[in-house]
Amino acid sequence: MKLGFLTACLPQWDLPTIASWAAGHDYQALEVAVWPGSGGRDFEAAHLPVATFGKREADATRGLFEQHALELSALAYYENNLHPDPGRREEIRTHLKHAIDTAHLLGVPYVGTFVGRDWTRPIAENLAEAERVFPELVEYAGEREVRIIIENCVMEGWHPDGYPGNLAYSPELWEWMFDLGLYLNWDPSHLTWIGIDPVETIAPYIDRIVHAQAKDVQLRPADRQRYGHFGPAVDRSANPWDMGWWRYRVPGLGQVDWSGIIDRLYEHGYTGTLSVEHEDPVWGGSPGKVTQGLEIAHRTLRPLIL
Repeated sequence: MKLGFLTACLPQWDLPTIASWAAGHDYQALEVAVWPGSGGRDFEAAHLPVATFGKREADATRGLFEQHALELSALAYYENNLHPDPGRREEIRTHLKHAIDTAHLLGVPYVGTFVGRDWTRPIAENLAEAERVFPELVEYAGEREVRIIIENCVMEGWHPDGYPGNLAYSPELWEWMFDLGLYLNWDPSHLTWIGIDPVETIAPYIDRIVHAQAKDVQLRPADRQRYGHFGPAVDRSANPWDMGWWRYRVPGLGQVDWSGIIDRLYEHGYTGTLSVEHEDPVWGGSPGKVTQGLEIAHRTLRPLIL
């Protein structure tokens, strides 16, 4: 197992700067963000130009990672592949294919994205639509020796009422998406706040957990007494991402049982990357604060990784 982090938390830095910092602070891998640009929403970054990526860029990128003895664990483009606007959905599909092509050129095994959801339609219709959309993408990736990995984030901010905006949040949905040829970028933070014990999801699905993210979550049960699990309803439009009773933290500052998780991953033979996904509002806002948060995550996780 290697400890890495997702580069989306540092959109202001270029990839050489991030790689140098990561190597100098005992990180072993990077999950590289490849959005077309930054600023669409928080935690997006454009650290490789996948739309125009060619052999020259591939050689330079491989050289950068070799120079710093880092592994490039996955490319990250987490967008809504079932977006209700056909034009926007086609943009996402095209860019995802660019990411897959880039992964192939670099020899990177995984590209991460979301299933997503058309929030104007019921779940059953979305599942049927995904069964139409994803086989072609999975085949495209497979022809290039790349696997598509799906993060189990709820993406409640994509739904106008705060309901799941990414149909990959539960083991029930994982089993459905595995039948489409998709794999899992497993993140325990989302499972924790929706009431699922993340440790207990490892053994049944270890064959499909090929990449894992490390993000913590801080729960505030007293606030849940006001809103319930679904978060604010009356004032939701003020910030659709604020559920009112929990927030993401860097590993070690929330309720996730990292010792239990890493022990269970080892027990069942996981040898992939554990990638810190830094979305902590306390340790955010500037590169200096973000890197301090990454150092906290490192101090929490590195002693647990052999």
